[in-house]
Amino acid sequence: MTKPFDPDDDPAQVAAAKAAAKAGALGEDDLLREDPANLVADPATPRDAATLILFRIESDGPHILMGCRSEGHDFMPNKYVFPGGRVDDEDSSIPFASDLPHDCARRIGLGAQRPAREFALTAVREMFEETGLVVGERGAAASDASPSWRSYFEQGAIPSLRHLQFLGRAITPPMRHKRFDARFFIANADEALIDNRAPIDSRELADLRWFTLAEVTELDLPNVTRFVISEIETRLAGTEQADPFYLYWTQGGHVRERIS
Repeated sequence: MTKPFDPDDDPAQVAAAKAAAKAGALGEDDLLREDPANLVADPATPRDAATLILFRIESDGPHILMGCRSEGHDFMPNKYVFPGGRVDDEDSSIPFASDLPHDCARRIGLGAQRPAREFALTAVREMFEETGLVVGERGAAASDASPSWRSYFEQGAIPSLRHLQFLGRAITPPMRHKRFDARFFIANADEALIDNRAPIDSRELADLRWFTLAEVTELDLPNVTRFVISEIETRLAGTEQADPFYLYWTQGGHVRERIS
């Protein structure tokens, strides 16, 4: 398996983050309450990223898959997060068995500089690299697969995107030295995965488990992840079918919109 993307591997962002930490200028502030006074002079350009939340409905309610980032990371150490990472250019040329639902793709594509499908394929790849779980359908391996996808195709699978739904989009504010423009997907694991294999801890994520929503509230979570979980709860409850969220920062503070 190739080494998965780690934000700490970006030398420019790592150097800036370490300098800010040394100066005591940055902390894990609430995404929705960032202080404009913390603005940096030359904010980093957000990098496209994708995250996939898998859930299962059990007798005691929904369970969602999360893991803990290593304490050695400069970026969100010891925080519980969903599998995900930066979009790679190679993701654009990967064969797939089924595409995203039309309306899902349309909403993802609003304001995007790349096809919606590319974000979804990134989410599938990152899920496999960080957990060993295979989102897709049984199919013949791609003989010319790029190195970052080779291990995935060796599982006898081909990506299938029809079960992925768009949950929302969040852009890291400009006062952060590591910034991402992330699309969040959600899918029922019993529909999206090729089998029932257990998740396997990776270099990126440890303590991978299927947590109940009650258990999740006791975890050490980034604030944006807490917000996303509230969106998951709303969607899984079925009492309100909210449009995908869009979080971004303005001079007046953070804004939450709905993508219709």
